[in-house]
Amino acid sequence: MSQEKNVRRTLLAFMLAAIVTGCDQPATRGTPSTQTKATPQQGGNLLIAIDTDPNCLDPQQAGNNNSLNIGRQMTDSLTDQDPKTGEIVPWLASKWQVSDGNRRFSFTLRDGVSFSDGTPFNAQAVKDNFAAIVQLGARASLASTYLKGLRQIDTPDEHTVVVSFSQPNAQFLQATSTMSLGFFAAKTVNASAEARCQGQLIGTGPFVLKTFVHNQKVELVRRHGYQWPSSLAAHQGESYLQSVEYRVIPESGVRFGSLISGQLDVNVGVTPQDESLLLAKNLQLIARTNPGLVYSLFPNQSVPLLASLPVRQALNLAIDRPALKPVLSRYQSPATSVLATTTPLWQDRSSELKYDPQAAEKLLEDNGWHKGADGIRSKQGQRLSLQISYWQSAPFIEVVQQQLKKVGIDLQLEKAPISQVAARQASGSLQLEFYNLTRSDPDVLRTVFDASGRNVNHRQPEEVDRLLLQSSETLNSGERQQYINQAADLLISRGHAIPLVELATVIAAGQQVHGFRFDASSRFQLYDTWLAAKE
Repeated sequence: MSQEKNVRRTLLAFMLAAIVTGCDQPATRGTPSTQTKATPQQGGNLLIAIDTDPNCLDPQQAGNNNSLNIGRQMTDSLTDQDPKTGEIVPWLASKWQVSDGNRRFSFTLRDGVSFSDGTPFNAQAVKDNFAAIVQLGARASLASTYLKGLRQIDTPDEHTVVVSFSQPNAQFLQATSTMSLGFFAAKTVNASAEARCQGQLIGTGPFVLKTFVHNQKVELVRRHGYQWPSSLAAHQGESYLQSVEYRVIPESGVRFGSLISGQLDVNVGVTPQDESLLLAKNLQLIARTNPGLVYSLFPNQSVPLLASLPVRQALNLAIDRPALKPVLSRYQSPATSVLATTTPLWQDRSSELKYDPQAAEKLLEDNGWHKGADGIRSKQGQRLSLQISYWQSAPFIEVVQQQLKKVGIDLQLEKAPISQVAARQASGSLQLEFYNLTRSDPDVLRTVFDASGRNVNHRQPEEVDRLLLQSSETLNSGERQQYINQAADLLISRGHAIPLVELATVIAAGQQVHGFRFDASSRFQLYDTWLAAKE
């Protein structure tokens, strides 16, 4: 058996944890038109409502879920990942070989691929894009970690590219399926990071950017001559849709009413309270749990208050995760680990997330934090008050706020525009960060926590960093599972992460929408999507 097949089988074994949970399949309720055998129709403009401004459209740079879902339509990847099995399959690379102990990856590129400006996609384009990602540094906060340890890129001919790392890199093949390692033409590669964010993007994908107006809309049009979809695609040739328009509609009531009235085709910002109403209207609800890092609080340990281990541990003990369930979507679940259940190598760490408010209060009391008349603790004149800034629709964070208050912790919530939150995160000034990060590989933990990388906690290197590095270097599934388990336990016990809730992407669509599908990272791909005539 070839080494390529061995590697793919090993990667497939990594995915079994996600498969056996039964949660890896998208759940569709209502009348599931996406499953019918109707004949696809060409043309039409798909109208999609999103709840926040995309902020930055470049998928190689940091982005929110809305921006990444838009970016996915404009670029392709070397490989794709089957959301049903986790297998890595061909896309722009027709085949590959892995050698030198998972340090050397040789890809054979398919012929005839081009960027939307007519320039060819070839080995040099792969090299230039990967080099540009490394140069983007922290702005490419996901992609740059996928290429960490990159030693060199060789292009022996136009259709062969060899990527070599200085250490074993078990996660890289899966990373090549993500839009973060998607490809853009030289004009984009040579543009400034800001210009790329604002839409100077010339990709290989089935759609081309037409218009981007902040806080209003993004318009994409069909790429004429597109002939190189993923091997998972349901058809060949150009996309069925003529165009796609994303409208920024922050108000959930307006999104709901517009979908019900037929003014929209898709709402990607479905709130939990609207789910039953949408089903009653016979609309489709399509959902999938996002793999990767669950919604969590991340303490900034450069702040003296959160440099205290007992304070961080008390935060974890004071949260009753099952009690969050009533305000969650029917497709969401309280966290059972730092990783979501659909993430390869996930294992239930619920025992590390037990609710014990008495233990939380004792930890705080023993460390000099005493309750005042208002129930909030203080120590040497300093109140135990923490603040988070966030932009997401996450009503459960208000329940967390109430739970923490019961043990004497004052959690101040500030909901702000995504641009403001992103700027504060970049400055390192936030006491607590709050977000999730989607990726169908447990190496997402190294991306966020590695003390020599993003280092979300602003802390010194610890044992957990060694475990995360080792997990990224081995393809032995048993060893990798052990490293991930140990790292997850340390991240929780040391208070580096306060896991809260598993995010699920929940989409509502009219019955005229067909062929809508999620990829392995719960992003959607619109290449196979088509519109039937409205009745």
